[in-house]
Amino acid sequence: MAQLRIAVPSKGRLRGPALRLLEAAGIEPLYGDSDRALVVPTTREDVKIVFVRAEDIPGIVASGAAELGITGLDYVVESGADVTEVADLGFGRARLVVAVPRSSGVRSVDELPDGVRVATKYVNIARRFFEEKGIRARILRISGASEVMPSLGACDAVVDIVSTGTTMRLHGLVPIGTVLETSARLIKTPLLRDDSGAVEEIVEAIKGVVRARKLKLVLMNVPDKYLQDVVKVLPAMSGPTIARIEAPEPMWEVMTVVPVDKLSRVVVEAKRRGARDILVLSVERVIP
Repeated sequence: MAQLRIAVPSKGRLRGPALRLLEAAGIEPLYGDSDRALVVPTTREDVKIVFVRAEDIPGIVASGAAELGITGLDYVVESGADVTEVADLGFGRARLVVAVPRSSGVRSVDELPDGVRVATKYVNIARRFFEEKGIRARILRISGASEVMPSLGACDAVVDIVSTGTTMRLHGLVPIGTVLETSARLIKTPLLRDDSGAVEEIVEAIKGVVRARKLKLVLMNVPDKYLQDVVKVLPAMSGPTIARIEAPEPMWEVMTVVPVDKLSRVVVEAKRRGARDILVLSVERVIP
């Protein structure tokens, strides 16, 4: 059986969420979450997981060494690799920002002078960004943490990823501009030769899990006299499912799917209008 390979970050903030997503899609490493194994068989005999650095994944997928990969959009853009972006996976959200020492007094990118020294591992993105701003910048390529570079006198500014901003604040840095909004993406090789349809099947399974994470299944009992009022406040994919309940009082079971960001409002309003015995359940996958 032909083996399909999915490249996953070997470490860092994307590794754990990526593995949990694959597990929910039915693809789980047989050796567990080991940080020593580099190529691992999975619960699907036709799929292997390849653990590599997140920044190397776009190039590996572009070359066809892996059919699919999970990595950050920042690494995809920085590499310029020829890959197809299949889905935004909804985790690993962060910003790539320009930051300077708070003591510098600079509060916007436009205040940076020509010749500003910028430390970053995102050399290509940073160069394009400053060129578009009309600022001549001297880019210093680094591979480790950039936050300490200004205090060492190695640079005047950094371009780096920030999620909570805690690390930058600890080093006395303040963001002055956003370069890129990033998150984890599922990418596919353009060199794909898959007559079996297995890659399409895996992609749909992963996308189904991503869709499901934004939804909840809500079940409730509604007395007949309140049914129409309750149904008016219920969102659903095509419409709520309604079934008669055998009970002394005329009663209906109502089932619907609700976006997570609307869940609290919908539940409170349905209860206010007469719904009761409300259950909220997780959804594993959604296949449109």
